[in-house]
Amino acid sequence: MTVGYPFSAVVGHPDLRLALLLNAVHPGIGGVLVRGEKGTAKSTIVRGLAALLPPVAVVEHCRFACDPARPDPGCPDAPHDGAATSRPARLVELPVGATEDRLVGSLDLERALTEGVRAYQPGLLAGAHRGVLYVDEVNLLHDHLVDLLLDAAAMGRAHVEREGVSISHAASFLLVGTMNPEEGELRPQLLDRFGLTVTVLAARDTDTRTEVVRRRLAYEADPAGFAASWTPDDEDLAARIATARAALAAVTLPDVELRRIAALCAAFEVDGMRADLVVARTALAHAAWRGAEAVAASDVEVAARLALPHRKRRDPFDEPGLEEEQLQQALSAAAEEAEPPRPEPEDDPDGPGGGQDHGENSAPPQGEQQSTSDGERSGPDQPRPSGSGSGEQAPATPAPAFRARLLQVPGLGEGAPGRRSRSRSEFGRVVRASTVDGHGLHLSATVAAAAPHQSTRGRTGPGLLLRGEDVRRAVREGKEGNLVLFAVDASGSMAARKRMSAVSGAVLSLLRDAYQRRDKVGLVTFRGNSAELTLPPTSSVDAAAARLKRLRTGGRTPLADGLLRARKTLAAERLRDPRRRPLLVVVTDGRATVGVHGDPVRDALRAAALLAADGVAAIVVDCEHGLVRLGLAARLAIALGANCLTLDELSADRVAGVVRAARAA
Repeated sequence: MTVGYPFSAVVGHPDLRLALLLNAVHPGIGGVLVRGEKGTAKSTIVRGLAALLPPVAVVEHCRFACDPARPDPGCPDAPHDGAATSRPARLVELPVGATEDRLVGSLDLERALTEGVRAYQPGLLAGAHRGVLYVDEVNLLHDHLVDLLLDAAAMGRAHVEREGVSISHAASFLLVGTMNPEEGELRPQLLDRFGLTVTVLAARDTDTRTEVVRRRLAYEADPAGFAASWTPDDEDLAARIATARAALAAVTLPDVELRRIAALCAAFEVDGMRADLVVARTALAHAAWRGAEAVAASDVEVAARLALPHRKRRDPFDEPGLEEEQLQQALSAAAEEAEPPRPEPEDDPDGPGGGQDHGENSAPPQGEQQSTSDGERSGPDQPRPSGSGSGEQAPATPAPAFRARLLQVPGLGEGAPGRRSRSRSEFGRVVRASTVDGHGLHLSATVAAAAPHQSTRGRTGPGLLLRGEDVRRAVREGKEGNLVLFAVDASGSMAARKRMSAVSGAVLSLLRDAYQRRDKVGLVTFRGNSAELTLPPTSSVDAAAARLKRLRTGGRTPLADGLLRARKTLAAERLRDPRRRPLLVVVTDGRATVGVHGDPVRDALRAAALLAADGVAAIVVDCEHGLVRLGLAARLAIALGANCLTLDELSADRVAGVVRAARAA
């Protein structure tokens, strides 16, 4: 039997340890999301948590872990006539590559085919009931599994409607997920389901790193002996969890602290009321953990540090986490709001403090800068244009983002699961049955193929007599994520402040769309005399957004070199990940001024033809403005075999408005 690494033996990570322990005290907090770089003991410490949880009383022989004191009336194994028993709390791991059947359960094929009965085989959600459901690399989990997980986490029940089976059972669990942000972010819907979030980083202190290695080597040399040496510490933690759980119901939340929580969440402008509830539950658990009878301001501060970092993100590209200064300011403001409102004294408006001059001639408070008429700051901090002879300009402020229209790669792919283009899939919806291709058994089609032959095969009892030719496979269709490579013209013809602002806003909108559809993205920029791979293809879409916001413009337009650099990048990525289909988005006005062999426009069209010959799906975003238009971007789109869209046509809302207006006409 494998001996796990003890929870108490993990070095450092106090916030992560506390977040897990508080969830063990109060499971209603809603779980923990652990963000961090690889090799920081994320999985090790989560697996060590299960050994600290109190034993679970269950109905004997119930596959759904019903509580003997409060059995689930809708349990598929009801009515319960077994005796009560006790077992350790379970840690159930959900692999990234798990199937839907494995998660929610399915028809028991063995009994269906041999006994002719419909029997349900429970999945991982049933196994995790009243325990811990652990998802490693949760940000890489397939979307259809995420949807099922969200439903179960929100309702506390799992519903199965498939293959003639209609089952509902309790599925209340502590959800713990780990992720490496470099591999992509979580969907917002799943992010909000986690009660607390913690970011872990490897220690930079020499003594700490030395102790980590020392303990790990000792564990590998003698796992049982190492675990035994830490047993007293784990037992102390387990006893403290049990004590805090028992005391939790008696802990009070004073109205002043409740108002503090509400004011704090309002200050961070979090969406909905889930944040308020999570902070309140976490504060109650922390008070019980330290043995207090009532929640104090310190409990609220600890809860806010753990519950608000992932909820204050107003945009997918906002940096996660809370700055200490920002938190302290919000806590100070919340302290004033926490006091119950008092009646206002009827003072003389001209009395002390009532006659302050706020007229036009008043000087601004000390430390504040006056603003110019166009809203830009004046003074030494005002940004100045950079560059001189080259015409280089500082990055333009992106225009407001919008909801981008769906851009798809044509055809049917077989790439990574996502939400953009159509693909054959192991996990999508079943579209037909096949004897040749497909993924998994198509049960009804298999039974239908075998049924007409049962008498000729001599069947006399229950069940079916199957042969190889009866088997039908399920052909499934889903959505895939693509590689979206942006080739952005940053030359002088694009450098007008208003135009570049609109272009940056449009590309940021497409990046947000790529984030939501789980694409990989890359960024090629071209200006001056050459093109540059500003960001190699990555799943970290926010990295592309950060590079775009720092993009400087100016100089000539090496359009051909930009397209050739994009072609080279796509060729390298095709070797690395051949199943992920690319979508090239070229953002330019088409005015090439630097060529490879002489004629800039002809060279650009030749480079575009090479991309078309490679079968690269492309979109050209025409950024040309003004009364006189040359239509060069449209010519480029023809050479690429691509659609040509204007900036306005990228907005799904604007396109929908045009369609509605056309229908009304």
